[in-house]
Amino acid sequence: MKRLKLILPILFLLTFTLGACRKDKTPGPTGATGATGATGATGATGATGAAGPQGPAGPAGGPVGPQGPAGPAGPTGATGATGATGAVGPAGPAGANGKDGATGATGATGATGATGAVGPVGPTGATGATGAQGPAGPQGPAGPTGATGATGATGATGPAGPAGPGAQSYLITNQSILLTGTRLTVPAITQDIVDQGVVMIYLRPTGSTGAYYALPYSDSGTTITMADYGVGYVDIKSSVSETGLDFRIVVIAGTSLSSLQLTHPGINVNDYNQLASALRLGN
Repeated sequence: MKRLKLILPILFLLTFTLGACRKDKTPGPTGATGATGATGATGATGATGAAGPQGPAGPAGGPVGPQGPAGPAGPTGATGATGATGAVGPAGPAGANGKDGATGATGATGATGATGAVGPVGPTGATGATGAQGPAGPQGPAGPTGATGATGATGATGPAGPAGPGAQSYLITNQSILLTGTRLTVPAITQDIVDQGVVMIYLRPTGSTGAYYALPYSDSGTTITMADYGVGYVDIKSSVSETGLDFRIVVIAGTSLSSLQLTHPGINVNDYNQLASALRLGN
């Protein structure tokens, strides 16, 4: 009973202390860490205990596995040396007819003879007849265009052709021109020429081979002009009387000087040679 009386106050005190701790949740300050105590000496190793009894044996292992596949065959050994050939047996008996003797041994092969000289080449045979020509093959592709050749030299000027259609040239030589005028007969001047054509007159001294001069002509105060023309004639005047003149009279039908220059661009109608070349007139 005395022990029970002591226990009850202790339990009451513990209960009170625990209740007080539960009510005050704020922890108190951490105390200072105490100094580490010295390491104690290592104790002596105890004696080894007696071995325990052996445990029971474990179960036997699993069944034996199946046999693995056979390994690859090893290489074939070297062929042994061929044994010596046995002796040839005796020849069989002769045939019934008594004529067939035993076959003799085969003689050794003789040495190869030297190669003979090459024979002469035979004559060439006659040429055979030419066979028929085969059909023409397809035309091949056109070859590349060749380089342009050098320009050839200009050929000589050919003779003047006949007068062109509607153009005529007349030569009247060794004429004299008076102050009062001179009329030259030109049958080619028709009414159509007077109405729609052209009359051109050129002169040069008689016997000269130089150029012709177109009318109107003027030199050193002397003038020569065509005063008029009509059917079958031309009238020529000079500022002074002149003698020994050749006149070249060109009659052109159905045109004018303007249309003549259009059909022959750049022509100089005062140059008889140009006019004669364009209209194919004689010299």
